Amino acid sequence: MAMRWARLAAIAGFSIAALFSLAFVGAAQNAQNAESFKARLSPVPINISMMPTIAGSGSLTATLQGKQLTIQGTFEGLRSPATTVQIHRGPKGIPGPAILDLTATKAAKGTVNGTLDLTPDQIADLRNGRMYVQIQSERAPEGNLWGWLLK
Repeated sequence: MAMRWARLAAIAGFSIAALFSLAFVGAAQNAQNAESFKARLSPVPINISMMPTIAGSGSLTATLQGKQLTIQGTFEGLRSPATTVQIHRGPKGIPGPAILDLTATKAAKGTVNGTLDLTPDQIADLRNGRMYVQIQSERAPEGNLWGWLLK
């Protein structure tokens, strides 16, 4: 009888270990399927009259897991508090329309974050370098910092 219990315990222990292994492999595969992107935020193109209102820098990281895009980043050095931050669609270096909203600290220095579900077309644009993040500020409502999300 004791031998039977020992064998059952061994089988149960093996089964639990196998389940943990499968869970670990699944989590590792999901992590491997995630795609990472980065952006360096710098001032939008300006002329001499805009120099008193536009300045700053920042950086972002983005992770695409399935259709979900998670963005986190920081910025600093704005000449007025940030108001809004959006993802725009456009080829690198060329302004395009805003398509998604993110959240930013309403200050001259702070954070940017958001989690968004993307459409298949938006995922293709992201993978092909056709999405950028733009921060607007009180004194620069048409754009203060921008940066393309690149692999």
